[in-house]
Amino acid sequence: MEKLMKPAEYAKALGISRQAVYAKIKRGILTAKDVEGKLYIVVENEANLHTKPEEAPEAKKQGKATTAKRARTTTSPSQEAKDYEALLAAKDETISVLKGTVKDLKKSNKQITTTLRGEIDLLKEAFHEMRTLYMHQLEHKEAPTEAIDIVTETETVESEEVVSWIGVKKFFKRMGIKKQKEQEKVLKRLKKAWKSQDPRIQKIDGKFKLDAQSHYEDIVK
Repeated sequence: MEKLMKPAEYAKALGISRQAVYAKIKRGILTAKDVEGKLYIVVENEANLHTKPEEAPEAKKQGKATTAKRARTTTSPSQEAKDYEALLAAKDETISVLKGTVKDLKKSNKQITTTLRGEIDLLKEAFHEMRTLYMHQLEHKEAPTEAIDIVTETETVESEEVVSWIGVKKFFKRMGIKKQKEQEKVLKRLKKAWKSQDPRIQKIDGKFKLDAQSHYEDIVK
């Protein structure tokens, strides 16, 4: 007896999807009718609804291929153990490589630190040498000007008489005058005596000269 069923009902009865039902209709496997704008499946023998239709050869082949593929991809316990051992070996190798890298980094860091310390020591030595040289030049440049003139002994011939002249510094040394204040005091007296045309005192080349053979108790008191 002919019966009409909706595609959803037919799919549910056979346990297949609606897409499969529409595909069967398109391929001519199922007969369909349009009733008032709705599509219905023509079922000639209702007993066929309880029997699952035989799958197409292509589907059988695909199912067998899938089963074989699953059988191939299924790993045995021994294979899993080998894979686990390989994974552990790779892990150990990775850890070993990382340890070596860390060791190399520590060694490089130590070398860099040693080099930097050496450079710092060289800079300190260079700075110390430059500072010493600079201080020496500064002291030489800014040394207080002596209140006395340093001259060497000269001899002048006057009126056929040889007179030995000495500089002020040597004069102070002979007279035992060491303190600067006392030297300045005596120098003022020498200048005053020179202005008074004291023959014991001369000014040669802008520097005071004193007769080494004369006495100066009146000036040095």
